[in-house]
Amino acid sequence: MSANVLFDAPGPRARRRHAILSVVGVLVVIGLVYVSVRKMQDASQLHADMWKPFVTDRSVWRDYLIPGLVGTFKAALISIVLAGAFGLLLGIGRLSQIAPVRWVSSVVVEFFRAVPVLIMMIASYGLYSRSGVFPPETAPLAGVVTGLTLYNGSVIAELVRSGVYSLPKGQSEAGLSVGLTPSQTLRSIQLPQALTAMLPALIGQFVVILKDSALGYTITYLELLNWSKTLGSAFANTLPAYLVAAVLFIIINYLLTLLASRVQRRLSRRGRAVVATAGPVTGAVPEASTLGGEGVINTDATQR
Repeated sequence: MSANVLFDAPGPRARRRHAILSVVGVLVVIGLVYVSVRKMQDASQLHADMWKPFVTDRSVWRDYLIPGLVGTFKAALISIVLAGAFGLLLGIGRLSQIAPVRWVSSVVVEFFRAVPVLIMMIASYGLYSRSGVFPPETAPLAGVVTGLTLYNGSVIAELVRSGVYSLPKGQSEAGLSVGLTPSQTLRSIQLPQALTAMLPALIGQFVVILKDSALGYTITYLELLNWSKTLGSAFANTLPAYLVAAVLFIIINYLLTLLASRVQRRLSRRGRAVVATAGPVTGAVPEASTLGGEGVINTDATQR
């Protein structure tokens, strides 16, 4: 029996037991799917007439699904911009050399990372509705954006901090050696590299923001999920309406995931190109010469 670093490879009896459990698990899943489909068929939710409005009635898309997509994109785009700015500010604060700034930023980040997004949306919506800061028709959007901004901004702040810490220590030492202050080194050298390296992770967090915008359903924000409920009530096809909304979410998130993969591949190719064009590292040491009485470094290593 061969041994692995973490666990021993299963023997014949263990492999038979795993195969039996796998077959049983697959049968259970198939049974649950069958029962669910039968229940939906008995409720006439899978009948062809339930799906006809999506292809025959233009008002389904014009009055329900497209306004829902617009509401989802509006909340997501505003939240992405604000969360990016909020996270960048907090990330720099956590890396600050000033202790009070670093402590306050750490407390804010840890607090908003611990509070669920839905609770922040509900609390923000209640605050805006009672205080009158936003008009009644804008308060749901403001509540959704506030919750998404606070939570995802805190996550982005951690991405910024981890991205800077993942850089080689020589980056900061190089900045300090040429006379830059620690804050100047952070802004001019470390932060641009960290943002480039964590761009795929940032796009992945934007996918989370887009999906979490559906939580605005609980505070009456008119996004895709809320409009799908209204569509199901209007055409008596609640299940197909929710299924179409789920498919739309899957398509949008899949496109964003493809974008993240393409960005990551492009960054990897650019990194390899930079290494290739830099040329091999040689052991030649530039010679020092004097010109006009001033010390000048001769960069031509072939002149001996």
